[in-house]
Amino acid sequence: MLAARRPNALGRLAVFAAALTRISIGLSGLLMVVLITYQVAMRYVFDATPSWSEELALLFFSWSVLGGLALGVHEGWHVRLTLLPDALPESVRRWTERATDAVTCALGLFLVDSGWRFYDITSGSFSAAIGYPTEILNAMAPIAGGLMALFAGERVLRPGGVPHSGESHAA
Repeated sequence: MLAARRPNALGRLAVFAAALTRISIGLSGLLMVVLITYQVAMRYVFDATPSWSEELALLFFSWSVLGGLALGVHEGWHVRLTLLPDALPESVRRWTERATDAVTCALGLFLVDSGWRFYDITSGSFSAAIGYPTEILNAMAPIAGGLMALFAGERVLRPGGVPHSGESHAA
């Protein structure tokens, strides 16, 4: 088991960004449920479907998914086969974890780049029902990619590496 380590500046930034992401995902999920409940009640009880609630719920859903993707990188929530890494010696396993996190960081940077290009192409557009600038929706991909890169990069550079699943660590 690793001794508890005080996080470096990058680690503290990652923890702070993860906390903000966690709060924003929770709020997005709550608002999404409230909006969908409102929409269903208006449709089936009052026979008056609001035109804007579904579009706004989709906006919150988008952040819940993309923000959750980034937060999953920080928290290590992913499905994977551990048969091979578990069979490796500890030092080799830590380097395979770092390599996996480096690839994840590169994918986050790819999401920043491709998301930014999509943002740029679609800038000036407005949503159909509410009329909000689509830049609000389209900015989520590069933001999530940046968070993924931050979280994965911090895991790569973390002194001592990322602990094996089941081990405790100070993040």
